[in-house]
Amino acid sequence: MHEITDWKAAVWAGVIAGVVFMMAEMMLVWLFMGQSPWGPPRMMAAMVLGRDVLPPPADFSLTAMMTAMMIHLPLSAVYGAIIGWLVHRFDMVAAVLIGMVFGVVAIYAVNFYLIAPAMFPWFVEARNWVGLVAHAMFGIVAAAVYVGLRKPPAHRAGTLTGH
Repeated sequence: MHEITDWKAAVWAGVIAGVVFMMAEMMLVWLFMGQSPWGPPRMMAAMVLGRDVLPPPADFSLTAMMTAMMIHLPLSAVYGAIIGWLVHRFDMVAAVLIGMVFGVVAIYAVNFYLIAPAMFPWFVEARNWVGLVAHAMFGIVAAAVYVGLRKPPAHRAGTLTGH
């Protein structure tokens, strides 16, 4: 049984899930909603750069993309740490289910329905199935990557298996 959280694995899981999330959300808004893939990163960048960075035009901007990633990746690492802590005792199936619920409830619902209206109202426009699916995917990927990366449980003698 895994008794402690592997924090390094949890943070990496969050970063990896954050990259997957960003690529998936950009692709989904472009393919299924007919919107620019650069819209979601611009919405994130507007948290720091202000509303002037919001589309239109929603074309590529290195400043907006780098700013979005400077916000998104540290948050992803924090969320990954939380997910790692939540799932550290579970097997892959249970961990993935917990991660999915966390992504939908704790990240999507809290951010888009509680925080966004008060602090970043442009995110209210992103309340849609793409955002929901992308956040569920974040939780699933973070949990799965955590389970895959975490150190094996310690033997009773105190040594790690596989090392």
